[in-house]
Amino acid sequence: MSEEIIPGAAMASDVPETFENNEAAASENAVQTVNLSEKSLAELVRMFEELVQNEDRMKMSKEAEAVKAAFYKRLLKEKSEAGFSVQAVDHEETDDVVAEEPAEDNPFAGIEAGFKELYIKYKKERAEYNRQIEKEREDNLAMKEAVIADLKALLDKQEDVNATFPEFREIQNRWRAIGPVPMQNYRNINDTYQLYVEQFYDMVKINRELRDLDFKKNLEVKEEFCMAAEKLAESPNVVEAFRELQKLHEQWKEYGPVAKEHREQIWDRFKAATSVINKKYQAFFEGLKDQQADNLAKKTVLCEKVEEIAEREVAGSNEWNAFSKEIEDIQKEWKTIGFASKKENQKIYDRFRAACDKFYARKRDFYTEYKGSMNSNLERKIALCETAEQLKSSTEWKKATDQFIALQKQWKEIGPVPRKKSEQLWKRFRAACDEFFAERDRNAKPENDYYGNLKAKQRIIDEINAYELQGSDADSSALQEFQKRWNEIGFVPFKEKDSIASAFRDAVRSKFPDAAHGGARRGRGGRTQMSEKDRLIHKYNSLEQDIVTYENNIGFFSMSKSAEPLIRQMQDRIDQAKAELNELAARIREFDEKADKE
Repeated sequence: MSEEIIPGAAMASDVPETFENNEAAASENAVQTVNLSEKSLAELVRMFEELVQNEDRMKMSKEAEAVKAAFYKRLLKEKSEAGFSVQAVDHEETDDVVAEEPAEDNPFAGIEAGFKELYIKYKKERAEYNRQIEKEREDNLAMKEAVIADLKALLDKQEDVNATFPEFREIQNRWRAIGPVPMQNYRNINDTYQLYVEQFYDMVKINRELRDLDFKKNLEVKEEFCMAAEKLAESPNVVEAFRELQKLHEQWKEYGPVAKEHREQIWDRFKAATSVINKKYQAFFEGLKDQQADNLAKKTVLCEKVEEIAEREVAGSNEWNAFSKEIEDIQKEWKTIGFASKKENQKIYDRFRAACDKFYARKRDFYTEYKGSMNSNLERKIALCETAEQLKSSTEWKKATDQFIALQKQWKEIGPVPRKKSEQLWKRFRAACDEFFAERDRNAKPENDYYGNLKAKQRIIDEINAYELQGSDADSSALQEFQKRWNEIGFVPFKEKDSIASAFRDAVRSKFPDAAHGGARRGRGGRTQMSEKDRLIHKYNSLEQDIVTYENNIGFFSMSKSAEPLIRQMQDRIDQAKAELNELAARIREFDEKADKE
């Protein structure tokens, strides 16, 4: 009997429980090779339809339940997102999901009903299949019990071997032809059969030649089993090798003993191959656990990254776009990582999905609010256009000019409008402004010679640029005279007012950098003088403010396609100012280094 006590599925006491559990886990892990959580409702229904049409569908219960669970989870999520009130139920206990809306108002009712019909049909078919299988096994048990009864009766006959051995052979063939029995009866029925088989060989006065021939045949078969097991031990597919090994163990028990001198040797050989496969199988699942733990750690890091991004303060659309790109890159990395353990895989995916959903929900809220703000700005700019169009025909030139200047200031202060409307509105507003100022310039009185005023102001700028500094109070007097004359000149053409004013300021700053600013020392007549370092610092600060002004002007001009020359002019001034800033910074550092040495 010693050779028949074998490890493997046939003898549960000799096989670690983890092997059986791991085999179930391997099947479940195979189901996970397809990420059902990313499938749509229609795809899940199609997968279930293909499954119920499969010839092996009765052996695919785990796949069926996985698709079912994914379907109802997706259904609940989409109903919730669509605004339907739903109540989730345990899919392990029921085949239904309760929806509170009437079916006629529920756009998901059709696909839900169709899936439920498929599933119920499959469950009924599988229940019938299981009943048939159980009945067959019960019938097989009864047949094997009958075979054992015949074998026991054969032992009791004690007839001549020539008469009993053919009957014994026929009993063995009947036994092997019978299919599986219920699991709870498997061990007992086989042990009983083996006991009577050995009793037959040991107790019956059998012809030695026939006995030796039977032993030889059994030895040849079991040697083939050993070779098959040794080949399986070299297979790279550890899970499949383990399953095939269980079949070999079942077949091994179907054959009788070999000669006593070979029994221990043949059994040790078979047991050695079994041990190799069992160890590889256990190591495979230990490695799988390590890999799943590593995958969980990597996915946890990605969850933390997305959660951090989802909590960031975002100032505008450029940052939203940049952060969205980060999220997309992280999602791509997520897809390259394998599964975590079954217990943790869904949890970590739900955490990752929740963080992504939070980020995109905040982004949607931002753009909803941003769109509302732009619509408000649109209404305000339309109102300014209407005001400008009502005012453009006014002949109260001074009063209307001030009003137009106020409207333009308001326009600059209003934020952006929808892109499709921006250019159209700007042209409309600019057209009303241009029409008024063109008409004003054509009707200018002699005392309001705008182009003459422009030439007069340009002459003052030329005089300032040509002025040679005296290094005394004469410079201050000259500046005051220039400013007085400038202020006495009237309006210039509207299109030229910004550029001529900017040219005047640049000329004054360049020629009289100390003008209108206090310093550390006072000279004759109480006039404040500045140190050279203070003068450089003041000029540096002024240039910074100028750059801000120029950049704001570019933003204003960019709303018009015809403002390209003005934009280039502003950009040239920005570049020139930045270059001068660098020179001033270097000179200020020289003063600081000199002071440190002193």
